[in-house]
Amino acid sequence: MTAELSSKMSSENPTVDVRKGEELDIVAVDAVLKAALPDLKGEAVVKQYASGASNLTYALDYPERRMVLRRPPFGDKPKSGHDMHREYKVMTALKGHIPVPNTLYYTDDASIIGAEFYVMDRSEGHLIHTEIPSDWNWTAKEARQLCENFFQTLVDMHQVDYNAVGLGDFGKPEGYVSRQILGWNRRFEKAWTDDIEKFEDVQQWLVDNMPATERGAAIIHGDYRIDNCILKQDDPTQIEALLDWEISALGDPMMDLGNTLAYWIQADDPDFMKITVRQPCMAPGMMTRQEILDFYAAKTGADISGFQFYYVYGIWRLAVIIQQIYARFYRGQNDNPRFKPYGQMMTALGNLARYKIKSGTL
Repeated sequence: MTAELSSKMSSENPTVDVRKGEELDIVAVDAVLKAALPDLKGEAVVKQYASGASNLTYALDYPERRMVLRRPPFGDKPKSGHDMHREYKVMTALKGHIPVPNTLYYTDDASIIGAEFYVMDRSEGHLIHTEIPSDWNWTAKEARQLCENFFQTLVDMHQVDYNAVGLGDFGKPEGYVSRQILGWNRRFEKAWTDDIEKFEDVQQWLVDNMPATERGAAIIHGDYRIDNCILKQDDPTQIEALLDWEISALGDPMMDLGNTLAYWIQADDPDFMKITVRQPCMAPGMMTRQEILDFYAAKTGADISGFQFYYVYGIWRLAVIIQQIYARFYRGQNDNPRFKPYGQMMTALGNLARYKIKSGTL
């Protein structure tokens, strides 16, 4: 891809003025960063990234260095759902093994800005959401290449020796499947609001259909989507950096693949599934869920029989995440109007899980 073509691309991650109620104490942040990074000079221009519905992400643009700060959201939070140290630790360990941002600083000292936070260098490139930018003039060939590179990175991540990179204490992989099923059911109960159905049948099906044995252990991302990737500036079929590691862990890689395919909407899916589309997975050239599953099995040798359980789990887990965000809005802990439709989205996902259980389809 030529530099001339690259210069015409306009899919950078947009920033906005910091939203009311989510202000950042840049004076306090500046002081700790300059103590940690002696070469950092000047004053930062602070903006907020418009995308993202969970953790808060800020652009800190110094005269000679562009950085990003991440902190948890305001209001009540699930105990382990917004762990900044988890993100920082796993990205630091994976550098050189898969594409990740360059981490710089972490603190759990909540007296600085009211919460733990970390800072990393900004990964320059493209961030795309539901569609591939029209000015890229891509054919199905380029979309297919991005898709294959995206899932190859997932394969590469799952094959990293987590002990060798210093993540042996990152979590307890044994019993991961059971902890996830029971844990997400508990999280839903805590986040449930009286305008939402309880979907007790879906919860019980997952409990009743847990596999007797787990299929190995790996570093898992937990939120693996194209819109959580920065794509390379000069060749956006390639991944520059994988972001949003807040719920990463050690566990059964089939659970991670189930989460990923829960986000993966196909062009031939019914309309009620398309309400949750977050990435350009419906573009011509992108693989279907079955093709992705076959690709993953061919690359890893994984046993993919009984994968419906992992797929339904992924859908339900996504529903609970959406409900957790919606509950903060419903209870008045966050007044951002963009979260108002999340109750409808949660209901759609709950019904989708039911549909997949009954149909037995991927």
